[in-house]
Order: sequence, then structure tokens, then C-alpha cells
Amino acid sequence: MNSHIGLENCLSFINCQLQTPRFSVNAQSKPHRRAITISRQSGSGGHSIAELLLTILRARDLEPSCPWTVFDRELVKKVLEDHHLPGRLERFMPEDKISEITDTMDELFGLHPPSWTLVHKIAHTILHLAELGKVIIIGRGAHVITRNLDYVFHVRLVGSLEHRVACMEKVNGINAREAFERVCREDLGRKRYLKKYFNKDIEDPLLYHLVLNTAVVSHQEAANLIADAVTSPATVRLAA
Repeated sequence: MNSHIGLENCLSFINCQLQTPRFSVNAQSKPHRRAITISRQSGSGGHSIAELLLTILRARDLEPSCPWTVFDRELVKKVLEDHHLPGRLERFMPEDKISEITDTMDELFGLHPPSWTLVHKIAHTILHLAELGKVIIIGRGAHVITRNLDYVFHVRLVGSLEHRVACMEKVNGINAREAFERVCREDLGRKRYLKKYFNKDIEDPLLYHLVLNTAVVSHQEAANLIADAVTSPATVRLAA
């Protein structure tokens, strides 16, 4: 996704949602809302599937005035904007790709706010976006942050290491060794991120409504399965 276009889409979504009444005059209950979180192993196709899913959900939407929107790389920019933080902090807010030693040293020397503060601000923004509805939020512990919202559907994407390394190699134009190292590094980082800040095991299947193996299910098939589950009136709510 083009960075500028992605941010524009996100801002348009927020402006639209904030201008739309959350309750009609005669409403006796909450309006129907849906949101989706996607947790993924590195190289399992998270962003590709999210974009395909977005197309499907927009086509099925009976109220397209405020279209479904993906929040992934642009989420950090939204967090910085929401909390009036300087842009230089963006590099300190990935899903734990910076080592814990580096993070601690930077905090000690005042190079950025404590990581717990940054994560809290990210969580605040994710929760607000989910409450608006019609969002697909990738990563950053969104499935844990929104676990008490019964209209949020949680997905986990996995795949064999061999398949994910091959995908990483192809998508990023890197050699097999670089792809393997990147997949391992990102998997470990995301696992540590969730454990450190939320005390959860990212591989726990009980955290998700649906776990898909993209080594055997194509990205299009995965998007179709998620869309069917989310839009089905029979979708089972996640117990609090």
C-alpha cells in the first residue's frame, strides 16, 4: 500500500465515522458493528489477505458511506497524531523489532518515552478504532486489546516455516538466508511483544476465532473464509 494513500484512507475513514451518528433516533440498542484483528506469523500473507478481505467486505457492505479500512503500517502515524507525539518516535514503535537492551538504554538516556507509555497509547487508539467498527487491524496485540468487544472477530495466520521463508524471499526480493533470518527475527519479536506487554502467548489458539494455514489455503481463499465468517449472522461471539 502506498504510504500517503494509506494514511489518507485512514483519515477519511475516521472523519466519516465521527460524523456518522452512532445511534438512530428510535434506536433501542447498539447499532450492528463488526471489526477484525489479524495476528500473523511473518511471511504468512497478513497484508495481502487484509487487502483482499477489504475488497470483499466493501463489496458486501450495505452501508458503504463509511467503507471498511485497513490499519497496519499507518496505525503508528495515527497514534502519533492522536497523542500529539513527534514524528521521530515512529522508529521506536514497531512490533518489538528493537532489542530490549536498546529500548532500555534509549529510555535511560531520554531518547524516547518509556516503551510502556508508547504501547499504552497504541492500545488506546486501537480500542477507539475498533469501537468505531468497519476496521481491519493488523498486529500490535489488537486481538488482546479488543478481547472484551464481542463484535470483533480475531484471526491468526500461520504457515510452515519453509513456505513463509519462500514467500518472504519472493515478496521482498531477498535471498533465502536473508528471508529465513527476517522471518525468525519478526516471529520472535512479535511473540516477545505480546508476552512482554500483554502477558499472552501469541500462539495460543484460544485467543482467536479462526486460525488459517496459508501454506495450504491461498490468500484469496483465506480472505473469503474470513469474510464469510464475519458477515454470517451465525458467527459465534468470543466469550469474555
